[in-house]
Parts: sequence; C-alpha cells; structure tokens
Amino acid sequence: MTDDATTTLERLRASIDNLDAALVHLLAERFKCTQEVGELKAHAGMPPADPEREAYQIARLRRLATSSGLDPQFAEKFLALVIDEVIRNHESISRARE
Repeated sequence: MTDDATTTLERLRASIDNLDAALVHLLAERFKCTQEVGELKAHAGMPPADPEREAYQIARLRRLATSSGLDPQFAEKFLALVIDEVIRNHESISRARE
C-alpha cells in the first residue's frame, strides 16, 4: 500500500470511529427517552407496544433513508432491532409495576 493510500485509509477509519461513537451516544440518548416513555406507559396502564406508532416510524425512517441515499430496507431492519429492544424494556418496566 502506498503512503498516500495509508494516509487516506487512516483518515477514513478515524472518521468511521468518530461516527460510531456518535451513533452510540445518540442511541444512549434515545434509550433514555424511551425509558421515560416506558415508565409513563406503565404508570398510565398503557400497553408496552404501539403498532400504529411503530408503523409511522418505519415509514418515516424509510423516507429519511431514501432521501439520504441509504438502503431503506437496511434502515427498517435497524429500526426494527431498536424497536424490539424498546418493547422488551417497556414490558420489563410494566412487569415490575405489577
């Protein structure tokens, strides 16, 4: 590998590392919010899952992905993973209040 290629690779990897850190911090902030939502739902006797909201979020994220040049199927898979974790957490909060 040439010095130029090595330098470029190191720069790109540093950018990737920074973006990964930002993603982790953003996910942590998102889960803080969803924790509060779960506590509110449990206190109010609301169900942990909200299929209408989930469908809205999936459609919204697919549009955002498309407009950003990201594969919308990948974005939907990613959101599904996040939603599944949020629902598990909300169910756990709800059980704890029983």
